[in-house]
Amino acid sequence: MKKISNLTVYRKFLSIHLRSLMQYKASFIMTLLGQFSGAFSAFLTIYFLLRRFGTVEGYTYQEVLLCFASIYMAFSLAETFARGLDRFPAVIGNGEFDRILVRPRNEIFQVIASKTELTRLGRLLQAIVTFCYAIPASGIDFTPDKILCLVLMVVCGALVFVGVFVIFAFICFFTLEGLEFMNILTDGVREHGSYPFDIYGKEIMTVMTFVVPYTLVQVYPLHYLIGRTDSLLNLFAPLLALVFLIPCALLWKLGVRHYKSTGS
Repeated sequence: MKKISNLTVYRKFLSIHLRSLMQYKASFIMTLLGQFSGAFSAFLTIYFLLRRFGTVEGYTYQEVLLCFASIYMAFSLAETFARGLDRFPAVIGNGEFDRILVRPRNEIFQVIASKTELTRLGRLLQAIVTFCYAIPASGIDFTPDKILCLVLMVVCGALVFVGVFVIFAFICFFTLEGLEFMNILTDGVREHGSYPFDIYGKEIMTVMTFVVPYTLVQVYPLHYLIGRTDSLLNLFAPLLALVFLIPCALLWKLGVRHYKSTGS
């Protein structure tokens, strides 16, 4: 029998989620617009702040918009396609994880594929619109290395967010409920990461570099992008951030080993 790849399985899951959403098209569109409006309000905050003060710690309006768009796009991609990790407390509580364990697929793949929140693409749309304005307005000569830098900021940033979601799921193995303080590292980072992290001081920079490496997908590559440095270390800093996924994977395996069935 031909083995079906995880990618094929995921496409089938995605198709199911999309068809279920299309059963209520008006609800889907309204929720999508609501997500877009929420992200737009964050954009307006930046607009009025920079219109009043001109710059923030030396960053221009267009440079801040590039930062805002990259972090919002990274977060929206992670939240859209890894939503299953966010609802993991329910998976543990209702015994669904028992069924996951006996299926011939990787556990974390099944959890991620179990829920795709396509309505969160409203935030992604806002990020795309912001990029469409900020990229030409920034005056940056987008050579292939600058394009690569921007892509790495978004893709690796999304993976770092997924890693934080994995840690959230790991905690649920022991608490059975999600801990709200984890929102500091997801929604909190999304909002505060709309501005370069180095404006918040050395302590925040240290935590966001050596504990959860958001600065490696934000501040350091941003400096390369806007021409503050030509160091290749800044360009490839987002790839260094992926090392964060190793302890995340190990924590997940630890949680699975300590999992006790709900008995339901």
